Amino acid sequence: MTSTSATTYTELSRSYRIPLALIGLAIPLALARLWLGGVVGLFGLFLLVQTLTLTLRFTDSALDVYRGDTVIRHFPYADWQHWEIFWQPVPVLFYFREVNSIHFLPVLFSPKELRACLETHCAGAKDVAKEAQ
Repeated sequence: MTSTSATTYTELSRSYRIPLALIGLAIPLALARLWLGGVVGLFGLFLLVQTLTLTLRFTDSALDVYRGDTVIRHFPYADWQHWEIFWQPVPVLFYFREVNSIHFLPVLFSPKELRACLETHCAGAKDVAKEAQ
């Protein structure tokens, strides 16, 4: 956790598992079908660049997505209705729903840190969704 005079936040550690797994998978796929290996490899490279450039910060009031030092998206917890981390054996996709939109993000950061931050800051959104079912 990092703090400044104005804000306290938790910045998630990067995880290179998904991009590197896709790049690794692209090699045998390219031997079977060159175009398929190329598509998977390019997607893996795209995710690798995203992993290197994007940062998630959980503040006291919102999830902020940064590219370098610039905030590119701001998601206030007050607008969250539900969240999920999909595929528990190997978490690969983070989903959350706000009042007016839904969002899907690949898990390009530590899944354990992500879950801990979500349970700390957005536990109400998870509980409300369970009650509605």
